[in-house]
Amino acid sequence: MSVLNALRLSHIPALAFAILGLYWGSFAAFVPLLKERVGAGDALFGLLLLGTACGLATTMWFAPVVDRWLGRWSMGVSALALAVAFLLPGIVTSPLGFFLAMFACGLASGLTDVIMNARVSDLEAQSGRSLMNANHGSFSLAYAVGAFATGLAREAAVQPGILFAVLALGVLLLVRRLRMEPAATTDDNAPASLPWGIVILCGAVVLIAFMSEAAVETWSALHVERTLGGGAAEGALGPTMLGLTMAVGRFGGQAVSERLSDTSVILWATMLAVVGTALVVIAPVPLVAYLGFGTMGLGISVIGPLGLALVGRLVPATLRTVAISRTAVLGFLGFFAAPTIMGFVSEGYGLRAAFAAVALLLLLLLPLVFALRRRGA
Repeated sequence: MSVLNALRLSHIPALAFAILGLYWGSFAAFVPLLKERVGAGDALFGLLLLGTACGLATTMWFAPVVDRWLGRWSMGVSALALAVAFLLPGIVTSPLGFFLAMFACGLASGLTDVIMNARVSDLEAQSGRSLMNANHGSFSLAYAVGAFATGLAREAAVQPGILFAVLALGVLLLVRRLRMEPAATTDDNAPASLPWGIVILCGAVVLIAFMSEAAVETWSALHVERTLGGGAAEGALGPTMLGLTMAVGRFGGQAVSERLSDTSVILWATMLAVVGTALVVIAPVPLVAYLGFGTMGLGISVIGPLGLALVGRLVPATLRTVAISRTAVLGFLGFFAAPTIMGFVSEGYGLRAAFAAVALLLLLLLPLVFALRRRGA
């Protein structure tokens, strides 16, 4: 199935993916400014970002219930909550306020993520086609656009609160387009019946993929600006390169996943991501770092979506939303645990060492993939 056909079939959740990507791309480009505004060092800023992880962990338990209650409106309401939550980091100036703001962003992001991934998995089950990579490609493309546009906005001295308010108005206009009925009623009152072995294995794959992605999203701009001496626009090109190449990788992965097994694609993608991370570590100038970020993006782009697609296919339809919520939130905890770990490593040894740790983390995917193969994935 072509990328355009996949997006046409899943255009409603693809829009939700794009909205989420736009917000996090803008946030990533604002990180140096937000960090300076709250007066935090690397380690403290990493700890403050744990607020998002706390919000995501909370989402893991109530997202299926909210999805059942709201039905066809659940994606639109979660996107609206996302827009409101992101107004907060744009206006707070204290460390505590920033932590609470990120907690709210984590809640809204996790809710949106669980619901939109569940809708894509429903569509995959109905159509018998792989759709996850194309939808995650929408996230990455929007992420790149958000990061690049925000870099230009920073150069023009546009404040975060103003930009996030403009984005919120756009989301408000799109809420009605996000209506979509769940395909199946989920038995979220019986989590013990879940095949937890599959959920944990797939969750670990998604966790490592998103930890690696988050390391670039949160710290690439600082690496370019501080370690390599780039300016604000040059710093924003770090997350922009990641978003663009992840979009290319995911849209390309849409075709590849129709021809190769998911585990084979994950293995080859892991090795490519390790090579890219090594380039970031040794980069003497921003241009080499951009090449590394881009190579990383191509590699890690398909790993997370395929982990989510695997769990959606390997569990019963009535447990799909619960299984994806558990797997997605396990994975998305990595999105915000990684910046904290990176902050501590950077504080003690510098950002080059922090990115070297990411390469070692990626290698942990290899035994996980072989374990999934033994389970018939």
